[in-house]
Amino acid sequence: MSVDFELSAQAADTCARMWDFMREEVFPAEPVWHGYLREHGDHAYPPVMEELKASAQKRGLWNLFMKSWSGLSNVEYASVAEITGWSPVIAPEAINCQAPDTGNMETFELFGTAEQKLRWLEPLKDGRIRSAFAMTEPAVASSDATNIQTSIVRDGDDYVINGRKWWITGVADERCEIFIVMGRTNPEAAPHRQQSMILVPRDTPGLTILRHLPVFGYQDQHGHSELLFEDVRVPAANLLAGEGDGFAISQARLGPGRIHHAMRAIGMSERALALMVERAKSRTAFGSTLADQGVVQELIARSRIEIDQARLYVLKTAWLIDNHGARGAATEIAGIKVAAPAVATAVIDRAIEVFGAAGVSDDTPLAAFYAWARALRIVDGPDAVHRRTIARRELRAERPYTG
Repeated sequence: MSVDFELSAQAADTCARMWDFMREEVFPAEPVWHGYLREHGDHAYPPVMEELKASAQKRGLWNLFMKSWSGLSNVEYASVAEITGWSPVIAPEAINCQAPDTGNMETFELFGTAEQKLRWLEPLKDGRIRSAFAMTEPAVASSDATNIQTSIVRDGDDYVINGRKWWITGVADERCEIFIVMGRTNPEAAPHRQQSMILVPRDTPGLTILRHLPVFGYQDQHGHSELLFEDVRVPAANLLAGEGDGFAISQARLGPGRIHHAMRAIGMSERALALMVERAKSRTAFGSTLADQGVVQELIARSRIEIDQARLYVLKTAWLIDNHGARGAATEIAGIKVAAPAVATAVIDRAIEVFGAAGVSDDTPLAAFYAWARALRIVDGPDAVHRRTIARRELRAERPYTG
């Protein structure tokens, strides 16, 4: 198997322009962004984002995550995603490549009707609205999607939805206009054919936003929210694909998205390492810089090794998806979901150690990075589920020699 991670001329140019955008506009926007939220509330929408989005479109840095739109393969977009991970709150949205919109746009592209694409995909592609993916529920272990209990019942020309969802990302931002809701349409069907997905506009009667959940005390601008559906009625035309297709849709949207999350985690790790190195070189203790201390050198060296290992693992996975589809990369997709957030958590933790008390404050991005990196070990299914998947595949795999 010949694996090639070399970027095309187009991808190399895109990455160079992305770095220019980061240095010239995104990093300078960070204090503006956070200052606006301090003044106007956690879920206000800082106007600087519209400025960044307009600039990104002029620079040709827009909707890069899907090959049919950008021309970039998964391997090539992975390098862009890593760059955005250096500023994970601002940069992905600035180029219209932020979750959950990316996965939702892919879902509309793959499964939406012409009318659904016109009504929802086009404004998402333009960055005029945002969206949410409502699967996880508080009362069941949602890492097993067949557990989902929210009911979607046909009633004439409508479907009626009842249930509760939580940790639904994006809802606190009022620009979030459409929810893709996963629920159960046929409890008597085979386990993987009981679920369906349906579109619920934000202002539909019976849909209540109960609260916005913090992550380690942090409230994201877009929010992670708990929702209540009480006799929510939507037209039957709002169904995605057909009844019973919900589980298959949920699996289809995960493969490339795992690449995006993993590479952004690596970008966060790289920024944490850069901060660690600068702190070590500039801080003096016991008569010399921290960089002269063997224990600090150990933290730096281990971080470099682990980041590079994780990056290669993710790039291999992206290459497999490009060449063999998500089914041909199933083990690796599960593996990077475990590996990349674990590396990010470890590297950020080491950077915090070098910074001391400053590292757990909001004077650096490290504390917020740590909170999000640790959350990534739960997002899209906890690590234990993916380790289980990998172990099962290993137990079935044939070996060239077992003696």
